[in-house]
Amino acid sequence: MGHLQLRFVVGCDERVYSTYMLASGLIAGGMSWKEAIGTILLGNLIVLIPMLLNAHAGTKYGIPFPVLVRASFGVRGANVPAVLRALVACGWFGIQTWIGGQAIFSMMQILWPGARTLDGGVWICFFAFWALNMWVIWRGIEMIKFLEGVGAPFMLAVGLLLLFWISNKAGGFGPVLTTPSKFHSTAEFMRFFIPSLTGMVGFWATVALNIPDFTRYARSQKAQMVGQALGLPAAMTLYSFIGVAVTSASVVLFGEAIWDPVQLLGRFNQPVVALIALVALLIATLNTNVAANVVSPSNDFSNLRPSLISFRTGGLITGVLGVMMMPWKLMSDFSAYIFGWLVGYSGLLGPIAGIMIADYFLVRRSALDVNDLYRRGGVYEYANGVNYRAIGALAAGIVIALIGLVVPSLRVLYDYAWFIGFLFSGVVYVVLMKGEKL
Repeated sequence: MGHLQLRFVVGCDERVYSTYMLASGLIAGGMSWKEAIGTILLGNLIVLIPMLLNAHAGTKYGIPFPVLVRASFGVRGANVPAVLRALVACGWFGIQTWIGGQAIFSMMQILWPGARTLDGGVWICFFAFWALNMWVIWRGIEMIKFLEGVGAPFMLAVGLLLLFWISNKAGGFGPVLTTPSKFHSTAEFMRFFIPSLTGMVGFWATVALNIPDFTRYARSQKAQMVGQALGLPAAMTLYSFIGVAVTSASVVLFGEAIWDPVQLLGRFNQPVVALIALVALLIATLNTNVAANVVSPSNDFSNLRPSLISFRTGGLITGVLGVMMMPWKLMSDFSAYIFGWLVGYSGLLGPIAGIMIADYFLVRRSALDVNDLYRRGGVYEYANGVNYRAIGALAAGIVIALIGLVVPSLRVLYDYAWFIGFLFSGVVYVVLMKGEKL
């Protein structure tokens, strides 16, 4: 069990910064610390269910996500959900690169105050950090492994530094944890809570899909279940508390909720401490970006046409698409981050999870032919390698989940995007697969 927990916690640590910002965004949106922590804990417990279900096949058959998804989508059709997941990773790459660029710009302002007046300074830093990420990918997997070993502890250290520094400035945890909720009625709270909960689930939607990549190494089903149950809710709620407490303290100190830790670090009145913290943040962000947001999509893009797209080329594609997704808009405020980005892409990934779980447990009764998952012409060949029933169910789920973006009267469907897409696609898939010879 320890081996699995180590792998799972490493995966969780790569999201420490993003978890912090999600928690901070809830405080900035008006929640009290209890409401924010409760929302995050509930979201973690909900998403734990599909994670445990998708993890089952990884442990039983020793297969990763890209192989498992072939059972439902076909040996070639599996590229569709893989590319959708890759596009989400590209968005995360852009977000982390923007964060890293801001950290570099903040460091410049500490070392050279005149940088504040530098035209386009933040853009120069953004593309400099982008180039650094591309250089690491070009150097290869050994450089990536080195970064994975040092990044996460730095990120946790930065969070704890912020927590104790700003709490001390605010007069301790008492004033910090007494900041009241800004919602004056249950209806007003629910309008913010529902999409926030969906965003929390969406935050883990990628891991809910590729959890077999971790659990394939578990010794037993009990080991993977205990490992996840201990690793996700407890660890992520702890990280979230740091974001909640620090952002609540910023309200006490500065009269506003500063949800971005880079901006908050810029308000340190000790330049040396701020500089050290920003360097640690930069290293952790680089680690997160390369290990969590570039390796997987690079492989996904490469698998589309291995003869033309190498791992390095896939990494460059990831980098370009990450910029094209305009992360500065996704990070413009907490609302764009939670309700635009997190909820939005949950409508793409929820249907995939629904189809995978429905196929494995309801259609196949957890029985897979592992050999056929790795070859053409087997039981997962369908129509020239594509299961169009799965593609149709996926498209239907995405449309239902995201239609609220263009039809205001159906906005409630978008607020529940992951849940709606998960359930609708799963049901449609089971109906379409009736009578199919397996």
